Amino acid sequence: MPKSLKISVIVILSILVLSLAFGAGCLTSTGTPSSSQGPDTELLDQAWTVLTQNYVVPSKANSTILNEGAVKGMLQALNDPYSAYLSPDEYKLAQSGLQGTFSGIGAQVGLNNANQPVVLSPIANSPAAKAGIKTGDVILAVNGESTQGLSLTEVVLLVRGPAGTTVKLLIQHEGETTPVEIDVVRAQISAPSVTYQMMGNISYIDISSFSDNTNDELNAGLQSLDLKDSTGIILDLRDNPGGLVSDVVDVASHFIKTGVIVTLVDNKGARSSQSVHPNGVYTDLPIVVLVNQYTASGSEVLSGALQDYHRATIAGNTTLGKGSYDSFFQLIDGSAIYLTIGRWLTPDGREIEGKGITPDYVLTQTGDQEIQWAIDFLNKAQQ
Repeated sequence: MPKSLKISVIVILSILVLSLAFGAGCLTSTGTPSSSQGPDTELLDQAWTVLTQNYVVPSKANSTILNEGAVKGMLQALNDPYSAYLSPDEYKLAQSGLQGTFSGIGAQVGLNNANQPVVLSPIANSPAAKAGIKTGDVILAVNGESTQGLSLTEVVLLVRGPAGTTVKLLIQHEGETTPVEIDVVRAQISAPSVTYQMMGNISYIDISSFSDNTNDELNAGLQSLDLKDSTGIILDLRDNPGGLVSDVVDVASHFIKTGVIVTLVDNKGARSSQSVHPNGVYTDLPIVVLVNQYTASGSEVLSGALQDYHRATIAGNTTLGKGSYDSFFQLIDGSAIYLTIGRWLTPDGREIEGKGITPDYVLTQTGDQEIQWAIDFLNKAQQ
């Protein structure tokens, strides 16, 4: 399975942590598109000639500028919040973001129902958290540039930057009417995607995103937790924007013995399935999965598989509904197109695009109260 296949809500696994989407999206293998022209390029050729031969400032109509503008325009015409053009430097930044160490503000970012960039959860002690960025904050502008009409990738790349530099964010706090400007000093951030602890006789595992390190971190956690004396597991996927498909499948394989985890359907209807990949610790303990409206893409894949196999009880609120997957296509100048190329299905064949995963139990509780609900549920199930 290609390591770059990804399902996420965030188009770049940066720490915003914007994950280049399973981000919202499912990232598939990077490709190199054919350079052959289609039958309808005459209009583009004519426009190119008009601009290069007649524009009043010839230096602004050079091939580099026009090529980039043309590609950006084609992607904007798709009106897809996850597809985007990345310059050579932005593409390198996106690739480095998949490794788990980032230079940014330290907050996961996704899209809300209005396709606005929204903070899912600031990382503890990150620059974002220290500056007062909160879960549910909408990012209205970055350094004075409105985020309206920008793809999630473009927003992420505006926010990211070298450690020690400052980014100015116009933020709309959830439940408030007046936006506020917040300056955040970027930093180099390396944060685990998996945290865990024993809560009495319950093993609690929080997975904040799916990166190259997630499966190793989870396996280490399962080895450290007292599974022998545990009566159940709480798997917290709230605010998880997704990540690499390969890592989602590896994680699912610790809880599902056999079978398909996810099926990918491309734009021609061709299907390919990713099945359980046994690795490390396996447990058959009862599981409660906590989800919310920002549980997206790769974390929806995991939730959907656990639900379809009746392997876990899903509790919380309906998930985001990011049922597409995406891929990088590197261009000849080192730039790249990040493109939505298909939909994914749960093991039972459910397509969740725009629908999300419906929980088995809808919770009115929030925060730690949801965790307590899950503890009580698991304890009652053992009585």
